[in-house]
Amino acid sequence: MAIQHIVLLKPNSGVSNDTMNELLAAVQALKGTIPGIREISTGENFTDRALGYTHGLTVTLNNKESLPPYLEHPAHQAVGVLLRANCSILAMDYEF
Repeated sequence: MAIQHIVLLKPNSGVSNDTMNELLAAVQALKGTIPGIREISTGENFTDRALGYTHGLTVTLNNKESLPPYLEHPAHQAVGVLLRANCSILAMDYEF
């Protein structure tokens, strides 16, 4: 079964939309770098239902066994540092 890794992002005070776009581009760049990634989708919320989370991303992984190497990969770790420096993050993973 595949894995859906979902992350919601709430920018810290003063973080610009340009910075958020750069962060999402860094996430998109992981697709060609980390084995096990099927697809990456990123975007900006357009509704009032997200409790202040303004951007989101999904990473579709091949299977449950792909999640630990993805999370531990240096490229993911580097993007994670950038995201945590600029945003509050809510993440979850599920099989489908």
